[in-house]
Amino acid sequence: MNYHIGKKTVIRLLVALIVGSSPWGALSAQTLTATEPVLDCGTTGYEVPVTATFQLWNKGQQPIRIMEVHPDCGCTKVQFPKEEIAVGESFKVLLTYDGRQLGHYYKQAAVVANGMEEPLYLAMKGVILADMKDYSGSYPFNMGSLLLDHNYVEFDDVNRGDQPQQEIFIMNNGTSVMQPTVMHLPSYLSATVTPRRLSPGHAGVVTLTLNTDKVHGLGLTQTSIYLGQQLGEKVSPKNELPVSVVLLPDLKSLSGGQKQFAPKLQLSAEAGDIKAPVLDLGSFEGKTKKHGEITLLNSGRTVLRISSLQMFTPGLKVTLGKRELKPGESTKLKVTTYRDQLKKARSAPRVLMITNDPDHAKVTINIKVR
Repeated sequence: MNYHIGKKTVIRLLVALIVGSSPWGALSAQTLTATEPVLDCGTTGYEVPVTATFQLWNKGQQPIRIMEVHPDCGCTKVQFPKEEIAVGESFKVLLTYDGRQLGHYYKQAAVVANGMEEPLYLAMKGVILADMKDYSGSYPFNMGSLLLDHNYVEFDDVNRGDQPQQEIFIMNNGTSVMQPTVMHLPSYLSATVTPRRLSPGHAGVVTLTLNTDKVHGLGLTQTSIYLGQQLGEKVSPKNELPVSVVLLPDLKSLSGGQKQFAPKLQLSAEAGDIKAPVLDLGSFEGKTKKHGEITLLNSGRTVLRISSLQMFTPGLKVTLGKRELKPGESTKLKVTTYRDQLKKARSAPRVLMITNDPDHAKVTINIKVR
């Protein structure tokens, strides 16, 4: 009579032998959980090793120790902590598949801990292609297996009544069909995804449309939307897309005669051209923050008003001596940058000013710091 014993059965037998012979075998069962027990690693090239990193937690009542992690074949290497894991602590288990077989793969491993009656099973899956295309240049950002050409959206220099659009090109780098969806849209944004179903290896586009009539207030408005791979997916920092809108005041009605009496903003010489001013603060050089300043001057014939002063990114602090400058008056714009916060920013640090100068209704000062 022929008997067939599957890989999972073999692993269970090994686990039983280890736990049964272990000095911890008599302990009460521990609770070991994984944030995601199955990870989709997408597509990769032939003989290109791919690693899946699993986040695990000790949710039991006692410290535990990982005794062994058993992969289901010799093609998968494992890494796991050897030290004891306290109650409530998290740790990582890494599975690395050598990629030496073309096509779809599903590699499994059993995590054996002291006192557990059953192992915790982890699995990684994906596709190995003979002719793997490199999308890293066109789609440098990823949200899991969904690749994006950019991960930050700006609607710059828009006027009330406009309905501009921005596009995000996406690529399915996974192994199953996706239904990308945009979540947590504010009232002034709408979105479409084409195509609705995105097959593995195929590209699509997310189109965002801005309704400026629903944007409250001039200057900078910022929000975050979320791009899910499937309908009903939860929002998290992993699929966040920051969106910024710069709404300009309506100064087009001023005639040529009126303009000669208008205010006029000038910046100190070190800032350069007012159309693209830069505040260069140099290098942090081991410091956690840097300071700098620019002088603002009203060289016009009526009062200059700075109605909005905002930052595009975290990691900046700005102060302005005066918001209203009479003809001939000046004030200081002081900027402080914070190294650790700037490292997390997705876009370049900038300061936005909205003024009643018809020629410079919006002034964006780029902050340069290394």
